[in-house]
Parts: sequence; structure tokens; C-alpha cells
Amino acid sequence: MNTPAHVIFAAAAFARPFDRRRTVAAVAGGLAPDLSLYVMVAVSLYLLGLDPGYVFGTLYFSDAWQQVFRIDNSVLVWGLGLVLAWWCGARNGMVFAASGLMHLALDLALHHDDGRPHFWPLTDWVFQSPISYWDRAHHAGVVGPIEMGVSAVLCGVLIWRFPSLRSRLLIAVLAGLELFPLFIWAFLFAT
Repeated sequence: MNTPAHVIFAAAAFARPFDRRRTVAAVAGGLAPDLSLYVMVAVSLYLLGLDPGYVFGTLYFSDAWQQVFRIDNSVLVWGLGLVLAWWCGARNGMVFAASGLMHLALDLALHHDDGRPHFWPLTDWVFQSPISYWDRAHHAGVVGPIEMGVSAVLCGVLIWRFPSLRSRLLIAVLAGLELFPLFIWAFLFAT
């Protein structure tokens, strides 16, 4: 899934109006498993000036990058975080971890040849889903529009649930990021 969709799904599932800490925990948990990717891509593209094809075709699959992904995309690491938060009575920590686990479950189902080793440190095995959210050879022509449609509906629900103008503007920005990924990717690859 596109990262904005993960954030939208997590917010719809776990965020609560008038509970800012819980809402921030839900949004942060939905974003966290992809955060290292964004940081490494930004450094590679904008600080190091590397070609996007090299970044996404070579560096993404390199041992160094995959090691980072093993940690921040491990169901076991996130599950341990959930258990520790529960044990400590950290309700927002549980929301953060649950949002991260939701992100990983959706990634597991929607990545074909670019999946992550979700069961590290037990194994480096990567599940290759028969469907992909982005690869047209693996049904992205169907999955992508469904992802965008569900995200749009969830944004509508969030706008209805969150009455403040600031919240609604943030939700609208998320919706825009989710509904216009082709423009974002075109911009990245055009530079």
C-alpha cells in the first residue's frame, strides 16, 4: 500500500476525536514502518543526488537497506512492542504498535516481489503475495483503485468524525497524497 493509505487506515481504526495523543500514536504507528524508507530515499535522492532508478532498483534491494527493513518491518518486533505497551499499561503505546502491525499485515498482503522479511529475526523469508498494490503484472490495475476508493471512503469517515478545521485539512492533505500517487512518482522520477 501507499504510505498515505496506511496512515488513513490506521487513523480510521484507532484515532479518536478529542484524544490528540491517541490520534498521534495511531498516525505515527501507521507511518513508522515506512519512515526509514523515506529517510533513506530522501538522503539518496536529494543529498547524494543519486538517480531514482538506481535508488529504487538497486539500493532498495541492497543488503544494507534490507537489514533496516528487517527491523522496522518485523511483525515480531512490533508484536513485542505491543506486548510491552500492554504490560506497562501504555494505552497509546498499544495504539502505536497496533497501527504498525496493521501496516505490516496490509504490506504482507499487497507486496509481490518487493516484500519485506516480516518474520525477522526468526527467518529472512519474504512472502511473495500473488497481488501487488503497484505492479500491474500482479493485479495492481484492480488493487490500486480499490485501495484508493477505500482510502477515500475512510477519509470521508474521518472528516465526519473529526470536526476541527485543522483536522479536516490534514485529512484532506492525506487524501490528496493517496489519490494522486502518480503525480508524486512522476515528480520523483522526473528529477
